[in-house]
Amino acid sequence: MNIGIFLFYLFSSFALLSSLMVIGLSNAVHSVLFLILVFCNVAGLLLLLGAEFLSFMLIIIYVGAIAVLFLFVVMMLNTKVNSVVVNSSSVWPIGVLIFVTLLLQLFNSTYDLDLTQFHHQKELLLTSWAFENSNSNNVQVIGKVLYTYYSLLFLICGLILLVAMIGVIVLTMHQRVDAKTQEVNFQLARAPGKVVKFLNLRRLN
Repeated sequence: MNIGIFLFYLFSSFALLSSLMVIGLSNAVHSVLFLILVFCNVAGLLLLLGAEFLSFMLIIIYVGAIAVLFLFVVMMLNTKVNSVVVNSSSVWPIGVLIFVTLLLQLFNSTYDLDLTQFHHQKELLLTSWAFENSNSNNVQVIGKVLYTYYSLLFLICGLILLVAMIGVIVLTMHQRVDAKTQEVNFQLARAPGKVVKFLNLRRLN
């Protein structure tokens, strides 16, 4: 067997098993660790397919930032495992429906696209990506496609991320009116002689 095919099946099997462990384990810390393993296996698959830039970006962004952030947040929250009773009769039909839909979509994507319906459209131009990007490396192809053909979508994604970031900042800066807060400067400025009082309990009794 070719070493490339063996590594492909190896990374695919570990990615599938790790993804099942992510949704199957009840411990949140173990789920995050298996999620990191899923990202590493998918990065290995991308590296085998020749997308080395996407592979290293997946390791740096998802494993190095997001997954580690999830891990530290889960460990700091100290989540306790609670037994959750789920009615399996209501969950199974939805899961089977989603699985059948994805399976049909997978089988549909394996068939070749029939281009006979586009023959009457003279203004339709089909781009040969293999011919245009034959002399370019992985990073050049991603930059050319992302900033040339999909520049508008790239700007829209950046605008959505900007709105989300501003929304998170506004939510964290919101203060409740009825919340009781301490004025530290006012409390430190008070004289101790006017605050501390000595009471003679014998005289009061």
